[in-house]
Amino acid sequence: PCAASTWPQSRTTVSTYTTIPHSPFRRHITAASKRALIFGKSPSLLSLTHSQHHPPTGSPPKMALDEYYRNKIEAMKLEILKGQAALRRLEAQRNDYNSRVRLLREELGLLQQPGSYVGEVVKVMSTKKVLVKVHPEGKYVVDVSDNVEISKLTPGKRVTLLSDSYKLEKMLPSSVDPLVSLMMVEKVPDSTYDMIGGLDQQIKEIKEVIELGLKHPELFESLGIAQPKGVLLYGPPGTGKTLLARAVAHHTACKFIRVSGSELVQKYIGEGSRMVRELFIMAREHAPSIIFMDEIDSIGSSRVEGSSGGDSEVQRTMLELLNQLDGFEPTKNIKVIMATNRLDILDPALLRPGRIDRKIEFPPPSIEARADILRIHSRKMNLTRGINLTKIAEKMNGCSGAELKGVCTEAGMYALRERRVHVTQEDFELATAKILNKHDDKEVSLGKLWK
Repeated sequence: PCAASTWPQSRTTVSTYTTIPHSPFRRHITAASKRALIFGKSPSLLSLTHSQHHPPTGSPPKMALDEYYRNKIEAMKLEILKGQAALRRLEAQRNDYNSRVRLLREELGLLQQPGSYVGEVVKVMSTKKVLVKVHPEGKYVVDVSDNVEISKLTPGKRVTLLSDSYKLEKMLPSSVDPLVSLMMVEKVPDSTYDMIGGLDQQIKEIKEVIELGLKHPELFESLGIAQPKGVLLYGPPGTGKTLLARAVAHHTACKFIRVSGSELVQKYIGEGSRMVRELFIMAREHAPSIIFMDEIDSIGSSRVEGSSGGDSEVQRTMLELLNQLDGFEPTKNIKVIMATNRLDILDPALLRPGRIDRKIEFPPPSIEARADILRIHSRKMNLTRGINLTKIAEKMNGCSGAELKGVCTEAGMYALRERRVHVTQEDFELATAKILNKHDDKEVSLGKLWK
């Protein structure tokens, strides 16, 4: 009875041992046999009982072993994927390093090469011969390398020559002063014709001269007339000359080069003339282009006798400008816009037709133009209802567009002093009086703003 009562325990012990995949079945029987001998049961009876309760089909050790190796295979697959990702990363780094090494080797090879001479093409002699001027040695007839297109070799083109054979190796870009290259406007101005008030006639005239010639040159060819080269904008300060030039740059799909006349006045002899020459060279390279020369009276004043050394240098700069406007070099796709406040002091040679084909006057705005300008500048302002801009325009007789813009700005400042987010009619009245210098602004304090 004692052995019979312990049999289920022995069976449980055997089944528990069979869940261990690494234990041989022989060890299970041996352990159970030892327990049976202790409790008085024979090993043969134990093996018979075990075979009855655990049939050989679907043995748990085999299933557990399959599960174990399946997990091992999945883990190895993950390791392989990680290794492949690391391999691809290392290959990318290797390619990057190889490209860097290749560039450094090429740069090292270029540094080890002997230096080349810089020359200027004088004349193309044949399909393989070019006359080149090398300063200060002289002129040479040299051979052209196979990788250089002979059709692109024009007189004045900068080229390089090999130091040993003087063979033309490559073409160089034109040498432009950094101060001249900075004159090109990279960002297109955001001014449009809709932002200009009271200048409808001036806008129409400048469109005919600038936009029509650049966008539709075939119209002038069909009529048999030459395109206008330049236009002069003159009038009092603040009447919209520069604003109109910015609007032209916005509406024309071409390069815009802005230069002030005072920038062309240089200290040393010949520097101003060289800058004017390089300015037009850069404009031809980026044609179609527009050159806007503001304050042209600083270099285009009338020539007088007995001028000093500084005045003679300014006159040489103006002579170079006259040569570029109406010289031998074609300026078909280059338009020149000049602006000045002093038309009376300009040299007559600069104003003649062929150089300046149209002169556009910018008079002080009329009452309708002043009201239109006020509406444009107050378009984005937070105004209260009932503001009469026409009344403000009537009070500002003879004022320029810049002064009208100043009225809108001052009206906003008065509202800011009162800590308001809207502008009233009274603010415009005070701003008008301040611009016209008819009202003392001492009683208005900024103390409220900084409390």
